Amino acid sequence: MFSNFDENTIFNAVLIFAWASFLWETYLSLRQRHVAKTSNKVPQALQGVMDQETFDKARAYHLDKSSFGLVHSVFSQIESTLILWFGGLPALWYLSGVLQLKFRIPEGEIFQSLVFLTLAMLYSNITSLPWSLYSTFVVEEKHGFNKQTLGFFFKDMAKQLAVTLVISLPVVAALIFIIQVGGTYFFIYAWLFILTVSLVMITVYADYIAPLFDKFTPLPDGDLRTRIEEMASSINFPLKKLYVVEGSKRSSHSNAYFYGFFNNKRIVLFDTLLEDYTPDNKEITEEKEKTKSEEQVSSQEEKELKEEALEEKTSESEKASENETHSENEKNLSDTEKKEKRKKKGCTNDEVLAVLCHELGHWFHNHVFKQLVLTQVNLLLCLMVFAVLIKETVLYSAFGFHTQPTLIGLIIIFQFIFAPYNEILSFIVTYITRQFEFQADAFARGKNRSASLRSALIKLNEDNLSFPLSDWLYSAWHFSHPPLLDRLRALGDDKKEE
Repeated sequence: MFSNFDENTIFNAVLIFAWASFLWETYLSLRQRHVAKTSNKVPQALQGVMDQETFDKARAYHLDKSSFGLVHSVFSQIESTLILWFGGLPALWYLSGVLQLKFRIPEGEIFQSLVFLTLAMLYSNITSLPWSLYSTFVVEEKHGFNKQTLGFFFKDMAKQLAVTLVISLPVVAALIFIIQVGGTYFFIYAWLFILTVSLVMITVYADYIAPLFDKFTPLPDGDLRTRIEEMASSINFPLKKLYVVEGSKRSSHSNAYFYGFFNNKRIVLFDTLLEDYTPDNKEITEEKEKTKSEEQVSSQEEKELKEEALEEKTSESEKASENETHSENEKNLSDTEKKEKRKKKGCTNDEVLAVLCHELGHWFHNHVFKQLVLTQVNLLLCLMVFAVLIKETVLYSAFGFHTQPTLIGLIIIFQFIFAPYNEILSFIVTYITRQFEFQADAFARGKNRSASLRSALIKLNEDNLSFPLSDWLYSAWHFSHPPLLDRLRALGDDKKEE
């Protein structure tokens, strides 16, 4: 297939496409940045529901992230170009062989591949560390989202690296072995292996891996839990467990999702999604409510005694004046409380139910299964092409290799040779996913939850300081979830009570 191309042609084509893709992404980012810089007023569709202060904060947050992203992308593109240009990949492969001998690691391509993969991950973590630190402790910290300490950050990073290595090393070793001994139809066995690993990871991730990083607690009994269970039962959603994850120790961003196969579904709510949630168990929550009630009773009794004393000591005219002042104070307090309520983070129970109804819409329309099928069909086709390209020695020599290691073949073909195809596929998948989101919103609307979903989307947009305006081309290329205004438009103006 590549017999008519020489090494330089292939290498230059890879670099040219990489830079063309980078310039295209930069152009799109600049278009979006221009929208943010030139839009300084709340859009008409959000007048009355988003105040100017929140809009300005979202705009500032978006511009800061945009500036950081542009600088980071330029650095990453130059770094990857230099790695390819100066033969970083073959140098790292050679180093892995040296370390394999020095530390008496068993001989063979598979073990050298595992050393290579470990070194590559370590390099990636080290070079990305300054960017991660700046993003977390400067950008996110500046806008009030970061909840991590420096110690927690490094502990989290170490755990992520350890878990990644523990999972990826045996999987890669098994995959290389299958490719080497699988014969002509190795791509079928490789695909079945990857499919099995994917299904196992989906099954065990939330139960065994995610708890290594965050605490998962059953949602306490109460109005919200009862209503969620009733809603799930009404559409025959096989809900088995309902968790709250304490994501607030890492960030104040919100989320919710469900997972699990067949009749074993779990729903996970981020504590930052809930307006009134205590991360302790039910008994502590009830004790807090009891104490609050007792304080209210005591406060009411004290208030009544003061009012009686006031009546005895004041004249009718003084009482009238006092009542007028008291009424004005209550009015002012009411206005303050309303303002604080608007600023309060998280969603009400009705809004949480609407968000979950949207998520259940994905289940109802089999979106997860459809995405899995699409992913696996694409993977099988790519492995079939890979089975042909892996024999092309010119692909290896184009990147400075004199041998044909299986892992290197996977990297070259899937990351560089398939790059144009991956860009097109990514755009198609983004479009399909966006349509799935509209379908899930329509499902919630069909369950008479459009009003609550509208308010939840607006509130989550404000809590996360998501900039509500977007360039149409940037949005079409990047947004797997439709922009806020598009979703509100699709939901309509249904304001009826649910």
